[in-house]
Amino acid sequence: MATAPEVLTQASSLTDQARRNERLFFGGMAVALLIAVFVGFAPTYYLRAPFDGPALTPSLKVHGFLFSTWMILLGVQTSLIAAGKAAVHRKLGVAGAVLGVLMMIAGAYVAISRARAGIAVPPPGMTMAVFLTLPLATMLVFPVLLGAALWQRRRTDYHKRLIVVATLELVTAAVARWPGVLPLGPLAFFGLTDLFLLALAVYDWRTRGRVHPATLWGGLFLLASQPLRFAIGFTPPWEAFTTWLLT
Repeated sequence: MATAPEVLTQASSLTDQARRNERLFFGGMAVALLIAVFVGFAPTYYLRAPFDGPALTPSLKVHGFLFSTWMILLGVQTSLIAAGKAAVHRKLGVAGAVLGVLMMIAGAYVAISRARAGIAVPPPGMTMAVFLTLPLATMLVFPVLLGAALWQRRRTDYHKRLIVVATLELVTAAVARWPGVLPLGPLAFFGLTDLFLLALAVYDWRTRGRVHPATLWGGLFLLASQPLRFAIGFTPPWEAFTTWLLT
């Protein structure tokens, strides 16, 4: 029969292993999302020269820089927690909040200005009004999820999951640009993005026996926003709003 100290040592070892597994999972998720973004935007941004991509306007350069910085920051923040440098993580979190605001401003400007200039062309079967719901909905969905993550910053299990779910809203734009995905329509690029959310839910289930509340409610909010933006896009008030917005 194991003695009390041996039982305590075994429990501590299991806890340490669970922490290592969690850090490994979220570190791997950050890397996977970074790769997803690189693949999507390589032809038009990261490897534009070899792919002979289109010229970048100043606003696109700024938007791409801010977006890339967020993805890199996600990896850095995950690494800092894994290294036990929570104080540095918290300080960078302030910069991350400011970066989130700047991304939304730049994203809205790029979406509207490119639509006005006729550069952004909706996929077949989609009107400009519906097409604009995709980037403009991000201006609401991402801040809500990021705000929830910052609100729960002292509850690390909630915080890290909400950050991942918020980032998935951004990553959808990259997934849509994977080879062959955009012509398949929203079901394809939203569905592929949602596989990352599914991976998070499966991880929760396997390690906790249930889906974590942050994954559940944050994920449901993200999932509900996807068809809702199309439902709104076909309404006359939204069409009137986008007509005003683009004139």
